[in-house]
Amino acid sequence: MPASPSPLNRRTLLLGGALGLAGVGAGVGIAAYVSGRGDDARITAEEGPLNPLDFDRLRLRAAELFVGGEIHPDDPEYAPAISRISSESAVLWETMDRSEGRTAAWPDLAPVSSASNFNNSYRQLYRLATAWATPGTEQYGSDEIADAIVDALALLHDGGYNKDAEEVDNWYWWEIGTPSALLKTYVLLYDRIPAERLADYLAAVGRWCPDADMRVVNPNIHETGANRADKAVIVALHGILARDEDKLRRARDDLSGTVDEGRHSLFQYVTEGDGFYRDGSLIQHDDVPYAAAYGTTLLSSTSMAVSLLAGSAGEVVDEDVPVLYDAVEASFAPFMEDGLFMDCVYGRGVSRPLQRDFHNGTGFVTAATLLAVGAPAAYRDRWNALVKGWVQRSHETLPFAAEAGIPGISRVKAILADDAVEPAPRAVSTHVFADMDRAVARREGWSWALSMSSNRVAAYEMGNWENLRGWYLGDGMTYLYLPGDPVHYSDEFWPTADPYRLPGTTVDTREREVTADEEGMVKLLPENAVAGGAVLDDMHAAAAMDLVADGSTLRAKKSWFTLHDAVVALGAGVTAADGRTVETTVEHRNLGEDGDAILSVNGDEQPAEPGWSADLDDARWIHLDGVGGYVFPQGATGLRGLRETREGAWNDIEQGPTTGGGDTTVHTRRYATLWFDHGASPTGATYAYILVPGADAAATATLAGGDRIKILANTPTVQAVEDTDAGITAAHFWEAGDAGGLTCDAPATVLVRQGEDTAVVAVADPGRSTGTAVIELPFAASEVLEGDGFELEPGDRPRLTVDLADTGGQTLTATLGY
Repeated sequence: MPASPSPLNRRTLLLGGALGLAGVGAGVGIAAYVSGRGDDARITAEEGPLNPLDFDRLRLRAAELFVGGEIHPDDPEYAPAISRISSESAVLWETMDRSEGRTAAWPDLAPVSSASNFNNSYRQLYRLATAWATPGTEQYGSDEIADAIVDALALLHDGGYNKDAEEVDNWYWWEIGTPSALLKTYVLLYDRIPAERLADYLAAVGRWCPDADMRVVNPNIHETGANRADKAVIVALHGILARDEDKLRRARDDLSGTVDEGRHSLFQYVTEGDGFYRDGSLIQHDDVPYAAAYGTTLLSSTSMAVSLLAGSAGEVVDEDVPVLYDAVEASFAPFMEDGLFMDCVYGRGVSRPLQRDFHNGTGFVTAATLLAVGAPAAYRDRWNALVKGWVQRSHETLPFAAEAGIPGISRVKAILADDAVEPAPRAVSTHVFADMDRAVARREGWSWALSMSSNRVAAYEMGNWENLRGWYLGDGMTYLYLPGDPVHYSDEFWPTADPYRLPGTTVDTREREVTADEEGMVKLLPENAVAGGAVLDDMHAAAAMDLVADGSTLRAKKSWFTLHDAVVALGAGVTAADGRTVETTVEHRNLGEDGDAILSVNGDEQPAEPGWSADLDDARWIHLDGVGGYVFPQGATGLRGLRETREGAWNDIEQGPTTGGGDTTVHTRRYATLWFDHGASPTGATYAYILVPGADAAATATLAGGDRIKILANTPTVQAVEDTDAGITAAHFWEAGDAGGLTCDAPATVLVRQGEDTAVVAVADPGRSTGTAVIELPFAASEVLEGDGFELEPGDRPRLTVDLADTGGQTLTATLGY
């Protein structure tokens, strides 16, 4: 293809979005940012202060933020991104209809009057434009491609997306998806598009996305979270291209929600609905935990909007921007498992074949590094250390550059090359997110996550033809991440896993119907109030969920306890009256396409071929090679085991027209499954097991043969465990009760650690119904050294009174002196 110089090859650079935002909130414009060292060092910033109304410079800034600016195409670190952009665009170019009299840009996206078709067409045009603007691609600087894109923009406008069209189908395609792709394409091809067409395109965008606050299809809805951030970027780009300073200011004001007196600001904490919560929870769609996808989009788009507006007439000066900075470590980092982002906060997105956990991990790192450029040094230094650790540890299995775009690669490349940045180690911590019914335990050799639900947090979200079998995602599903098995969930887990046997869940085996195969949202807020727990020393935690099954009489009291090397799962009061079998799944492990990991029961190796099944009532402990051990301290009555080959296609669970639907390729994966069969219509059934991630068979047998971890109680009144080595007693009281000498007179979660000089007590009310709780301790204590809301009656059996009213399920902690 003949190539002409790219309009982005300019002296004014912002390589990889490395935009110095030192001016944000201070009005000092754009700072320089130096990437690389020695001969490779180069300034990648705008030169000199920015005129607040220099729209040409703002447009060039936007272009270089989108594609990464001037790069060295021969640099091997950029090779994966350049190759991916080039090869994907080659397919788009080959299949594009460029014939005279055509009615669509791509034959499979006709007619262009369909919102789905013009939305996807604009997205594909933007991908082509990105290739055209990226040095090193086959499409770079091609006049033929540029002209074809310009012609296609006119075709789509005249036949589909314009100010006079009637909005039908998904509102998102009209108000976010299409205008975003359209304006970004226009930014890249600005010099080639006729001025009169600019007016047409901006009129369409102004009609369907006039601001970031209002939803055109329903003016009563104020945009929140990722949707507001996405629209703010659109409004900022509109202002830049229209040379309209009022639009720049509107984008700024909508980020801060000033139109609605700040109620929907992206820089504030919320106490209900969408947004960031003080405990790190992040909610979107009113009641769905969404740090992945919507959360990373929120972070990315807000960072982009702030970057676009920096130094301009719409520069962000909101003093509450640190809320966004703090969210990086509070709301996102706990779910970052080196090169991937955990699926437990991905909502219906787990069903998307084109956006898996490693894609979300790449997206988060890309967004965080963009935000870091303009953040205060203390934030930037910590984030750079985190990024360096994540990227280095995942380099062999999930290399960042394999999925990242050039802007992200440029920023990460600079961090990796900076010897002053020490990589942060794997996190060792435990979090309970009371406002989104999630818990996460991070250890050096494993991570574990728990998804619960309540009358505050949705058990699942389906809709837009996505997540068609996600009925039990919020019923206590547990996730186990192991550094030696980083692709467990991305390796076709979601289309091949048994949706009735997700680890941790207790399920009525009734046959379910797909209810989300039509446009619109289907969500479930279960009836139970209790879901959450307490955390002690940022390491030990107890969590509980009062399971009230959907469409069934099934009820169960479920608790989980995270220790330093294990997770204890207890179930009591498992009861149903529908005549169907009820099961609790201990493990449902994806072993890969040909996996034959050894599974041993009480030390006896079992057959490795698919088709093996067994009754394991006599099991004391089980070990699965490469995964860990399972100990059954109260016996294993009803335990069953199975090896099977399962098959499925992504189209079975996801048929969205813009998220990868239609992939009918059948995948097969081998699974090892352990579950308790509670029988038909059980009454008061129980289960107990200890998961020991990463343990070998000998360590598992040792734990099973000792009494270090004790089950103190497992009843519908109280569930409690003790770790004698750590001096930890942890309990969830469903009602007034006692366990191991620890008593509580009201529903609450209680953890106690006895040290040599002090004791620490952590208490929470995950049901949010307890006002005051009185806890009687099994050891002497004389005073409260630290802790608000606590009063102590000292003695050999001291009584600790704690005020839990209005605590919102959050943990209160007291340090006691002996």
